[in-house]
Amino acid sequence: MFQFFSRVKTVVGSELNAMLDKAEDPVKMLDQFMREMQSDIQEVEAAVAKQMANEKMLKKKFDDANTLVEKRQKQAEQAIEAGNEDLARRALEDKNEQAKQAESLQTTWEQANKDVLSLREKLDEMKKEYHEMKIKKDTLKARAESAKTRTKMNRTMSSIGNDQSKRGFERMEEKVLQFEAEAETSDDLSSDSKSLDDEFEQLDNSDVDNELAELKKKMGKE
Repeated sequence: MFQFFSRVKTVVGSELNAMLDKAEDPVKMLDQFMREMQSDIQEVEAAVAKQMANEKMLKKKFDDANTLVEKRQKQAEQAIEAGNEDLARRALEDKNEQAKQAESLQTTWEQANKDVLSLREKLDEMKKEYHEMKIKKDTLKARAESAKTRTKMNRTMSSIGNDQSKRGFERMEEKVLQFEAEAETSDDLSSDSKSLDDEFEQLDNSDVDNELAELKKKMGKE
């Protein structure tokens, strides 16, 4: 179980390189690693709780055995004072039996207590490591998203100024120039297409205009 944390540290510590080499989505993989770490922590928490309950039970049995030892000792003394040697003997026999059980329970309880302390220490380490990995995961996710955004922007910007786009603009510019040339040619052709009658008519109109101007001048109607 604890080996998994080492694997996660190796993956996260490699700064996404292994995941990128395998074409894996770093964001999804980091989330998956965190879920697995959280699941391991929950399993250890359950094991710690179970061990703590066992340690408390053993401690109670140990305390009860010691209490009974003290009780039988007092009862034996009470029986002696009462002159009942047989009762005192039986009290001492049970006291010795309880003392043996207490000694055995003490060894078992002390080991259980050490196991609880060890498991709790490992659990604290796992939670601390999980917290550190969570902070690093958030940082790596932000970096991954930033890298994706930069890549997308760079691709978009490179497509704007590529050779194909430039050639397209050049073609449109040539077409505009062609349209302008055609328009100028059309004007020239229109001017060239005037007949002799059109030109004489234009001269006639010019004479009439001059005559009309002279008449208005004489009549003071300018």
